[in-house]
Amino acid sequence: MDSDNPLGEFLRARREMISPGQNGLVWSGRRRTPGLRREEVAQSSGVSTDYYARLEQGREKHPSAQVVHALARALTLNPEETAYLHQLARTAHGPVPRGGGVAVAPSLLRLMDGWLHTPALILDRRLDVLAGNRLGRALFAGMLEQGETNLVRFTFLNPAARDFYPDWERVARSGLGALRAGSGDLVNDPRLTELVGELSLKSAEFRTLWARHDVRGKAHEVKSFNHHQVGELTLAYDSFTIASATDQQLVVYQAEPGSVSQQALALLGTVAADLPALPPVSLSDSAATSEAMTTAAPCSSSRTSTATGRT
Repeated sequence: MDSDNPLGEFLRARREMISPGQNGLVWSGRRRTPGLRREEVAQSSGVSTDYYARLEQGREKHPSAQVVHALARALTLNPEETAYLHQLARTAHGPVPRGGGVAVAPSLLRLMDGWLHTPALILDRRLDVLAGNRLGRALFAGMLEQGETNLVRFTFLNPAARDFYPDWERVARSGLGALRAGSGDLVNDPRLTELVGELSLKSAEFRTLWARHDVRGKAHEVKSFNHHQVGELTLAYDSFTIASATDQQLVVYQAEPGSVSQQALALLGTVAADLPALPPVSLSDSAATSEAMTTAAPCSSSRTSTATGRT
């Protein structure tokens, strides 16, 4: 995803971002390098300095689960960062089984489309929008109507994103953290590699933030929007993993009852009423999804979505 040494790059990035005080080490005087030294991480983890150096350099790619746990403790990783580190370590041993390339279930599409007051999207781990109900597609119409369905690409490469997201920097950081959290075992995925490569080439801000290796899953967050048709909305979202397709997440947005945002969402519902019931499904590596694309009702915009996305 970044190189042929994602485990080493993550360890180095997190080591350079933690101070000795955070690690519980006592130190004084000036330091020539940011963060912890390799020998300090090795000592705190109970491994030799040479072994830890080999991990960072990519000369050793098979740490045990016990070593990974000790490294996470030494680097004061949070639970999401720790899970991501374990993913990278397992990937070093070989491919990790996963349920990719599964089409969005028609029953789930029908369920979502019955939610007339609640925007909902189906996302994959690359932060691609796979599907959405009427209100969800109306909320993100400024992106989808341009033929863009990748939320990270939209955030960093489309100037309209800075108007759509009033707190653009927080959204950008949150999106990249979620992309990291969901893609630890997709390091050899060509579509993810292409996405990261394109964004790294075209956006200096993406390169800077991506190099931090922040990890933050999508679970619950309050987010502000500036919609081109109904104005400002403040919505809380909750994210749920779909048991029958664990690479997919259902993201559901809600407004505070009685708020101005709820009124704006109701107004957006009048726009959403004109959209077709079943949305098209974006590109996927599965034949099942390709079949779904040919049978789904066409989108009301002039261009059908064919890319990949998330919030």
